[in-house]
Amino acid sequence: MDPYKTINYPVMTEVTSRLLEAENKLVFIVNRSATKRDIKEAVEELYDVVVDKVNSTITAEGTKKAFVKLNPDYKAVDIAIKLGIL
Repeated sequence: MDPYKTINYPVMTEVTSRLLEAENKLVFIVNRSATKRDIKEAVEELYDVVVDKVNSTITAEGTKKAFVKLNPDYKAVDIAIKLGIL
């Protein structure tokens, strides 16, 4: 799956900012048909990082939200700054 079609946009709220700093996680709204493997490959390709784990859930609005935990060698805060969400 094309990485630009997999990742729709990043999410930044108070809760996700705590995840960003405390657990080194980024949160994205992704394509509903994307698998965890698709999400992992898309984040690694787009942001040049190593992903340790991906958790995903379907929200009440019907969108798919992905919680992406980065390898400790990479800082989620740095990626958030590059994206302009922090």
